[in-house]
This record gives sequence, structure tokens and C-alpha cells, in this order.
Amino acid sequence: MSDPDIEDLVGDSSPSFEHALSCVFGIQEHESRTYLALLDHPGSTVAELADVLDRDRSNVNRSLSTLLEKGLVERQRRLLDSGGYVFQYTAISVPETKERLHTALDEWVEDVHGAIDEFDPEEFELDAA
Repeated sequence: MSDPDIEDLVGDSSPSFEHALSCVFGIQEHESRTYLALLDHPGSTVAELADVLDRDRSNVNRSLSTLLEKGLVERQRRLLDSGGYVFQYTAISVPETKERLHTALDEWVEDVHGAIDEFDPEEFELDAA
């Protein structure tokens, strides 16, 4: 299955927030679910999130790595009383995520309008079969 992208939203007249998140940020649906789970469980560790999502820790860890790269989650290190540390993850706020979604979609729409405006039929050639 290919990665979702903005073009996947075009034919969907009423996409879910989760689907929009996946398409606009180019993440998988399970990564969107991880983001949504963190909204309900801020400050979760990988182990805690794996329990919430009923997924393997390594899969949750990969999802969190992707979400960190996309700037959709934040990570803090918490020192343990017994020594060592654990990372805790928190999703960025919904208003901030919505703003980023709107901005990304607006930029995409601008690009599409630009491509339409710049189209010159005299430069268009069909490849001869």
C-alpha cells in the first residue's frame, strides 16, 4: 500500500481527521492513531502506549520516531528513581495540528492553482505511440 498524500483527499468529500492527518503529513494510519492516542494519554512511554494501542513496542517506537520527525509529538526524558531514564511522549495540541494542516493544504492548493495558471497548451506535446 502506498503512503497517503494530499492527493488522496481530493476525492474524499468528508475525510476523517485521522485520514486528513495521514494524507497531509504523509504518515500511515497507524501513526495517526498513535498521535490520537497520545492526545488522550499525554506523557506516555513506549510501553504504556503499546498497551493502549495493543501493538508491539517496536512498532509503536517506529510510529513515534516518524511523528517526532514530522513535529507532531514531543519527547521528554524522565529520570528514574532506580537510575536510568525513560522517554515520555506528548502530542502537539490539536489547535496547533489543525493550523499546520490548514497551512499545508493552503500551500498545496496554491501550487495547484499555479500549475493551472502556468499551463501553456503550445508547450504541451503528446508522446507519439
